Amino acid sequence: MTKEVTNIHRNYVPSESEEYMCANQLAYFRAKLLDWKKNLQEEFAEAVNLLKEKNWNEPDITDRASDETDVSLELRTQDRYRKLISKIDDAIVRIDTGNYGYCQETNEPIGLKRLDARPIATFSISAQERHERFERNHNEE
Repeated sequence: MTKEVTNIHRNYVPSESEEYMCANQLAYFRAKLLDWKKNLQEEFAEAVNLLKEKNWNEPDITDRASDETDVSLELRTQDRYRKLISKIDDAIVRIDTGNYGYCQETNEPIGLKRLDARPIATFSISAQERHERFERNHNEE
């Protein structure tokens, strides 16, 4: 990440008064996504190291069961991180192709507040609600 992008990310706040997805906004969201990705990768690496250092020869069966539960939970967390990193990479590609910040369903702006809260968002709030209703209805059948 360049120093210029880092400075934009640290000192800049996207504003509704600017043109939507102007260069400053795109740089801000790119930096935010890259920071998030870096943090996830660091946490992932730490967890892998902890798993490598784990004593897998626990003599007590209760302790071993507890360890296995902990490892299972950690593996699920790591899978979640892997999926998030993939979504972050997809968002960066959308920035590069000029599609970032626009709903994949309606092609309307997702909105700065929503993107600031969830920079990997691909749907506007109304499209996301429709999508979730559709999934909920089909899962009930």
